[in-house]
Parts: sequence; structure tokens; C-alpha cells
Amino acid sequence: QQISPSHHHNISTLKMKEIDIHIRVEHYQLDELNTADRELVDLALKATHGAYAPYSNFYVGAALRLANGIIVTGANQENAAFPSSLCAERTALFAAQANYPDQPVSTLAIVARNANGLLDEPVSPCGACRQVILGVEDRYKQPIRILLYGKKGVYSVMSAKDLLPLSFVDSSMK
Repeated sequence: QQISPSHHHNISTLKMKEIDIHIRVEHYQLDELNTADRELVDLALKATHGAYAPYSNFYVGAALRLANGIIVTGANQENAAFPSSLCAERTALFAAQANYPDQPVSTLAIVARNANGLLDEPVSPCGACRQVILGVEDRYKQPIRILLYGKKGVYSVMSAKDLLPLSFVDSSMK
């Protein structure tokens, strides 16, 4: 089938558009954090000791602060049926939502260690956890500040949207 010249002309006038996505990540040394943020990182570090990781030997702790000031922690929990395992971030977020359903999360700190100790570089949540954090932000209509700890410093991002910029939320289905 041939394309008429006028139709062909319309196709050639279409232009590709480039979209630049920018995120802001702040990098702090641990001693530069304020008292509240330092407390969350310390509690996330302590939470790594509650991890059950006999397969990966990768111990992750999360600590979150709710709007009312209550802190909830979580640790990764592995299972011989690997898909049944759960990350630290989701254990903390789901526990917070189950126990304090009316309280949005203001800040979430994540720390990880392996057989060699604490990681040098800040640990970053997996894709599934990023999606859940984003869903919690969407549920409460407010961003969650995320602190990612490593011995070389702490990354701070202002929202899960910075970790998952082209995102899928409830409004995506409408």
C-alpha cells in the first residue's frame, strides 16, 4: 500500500521530544544530620540485627518516623521459598500502616550490612520497595523523605518520586 504524499508529509513533520528528568540527592556525613535523622539512622542500624538472612547474608534495617513522632522499625526476613521473603522497608511500612493507619510517614532511613560489616556506599531500596514507598506517599498525599546510609555518607532524597520518577500510582488507572 502506498502512502499519499500529504500523509507522508504529516509523518515527516512529527518531532521526537526529549524529556529530561532531574532528581536532587543531598549527600551528608553522618555527623551533619540533625538529631532526629541521626536517631532514625541509628535505629535502622540496630534493626539490621533483627534481620533473618541465612541465604543472602545481607542484613537490612529500616526505621521510619510517623507524623505523630512514633518510630517503627523493620528488617528483611528471608524464607526458603525466596519469593516469600520481604525487605526491611516493606516490613516497616506495612507494620506502620497496620498499626497507625491514620498516620503518614514523614521520614524513612535504610541501613544495610553484609559479612564484612556496614556497606561503604549508601544502600538503595529495590524496585518493589520503591513502588510501595511511592504508594504510601500517594495514599497520604505527602512525600516521604528517604535517608540512605553508607559509611561514606548518607544520601537524602525528598520523595520516592526521586527514586522512581516515571511512576505508576492510583491516578494512573483512572
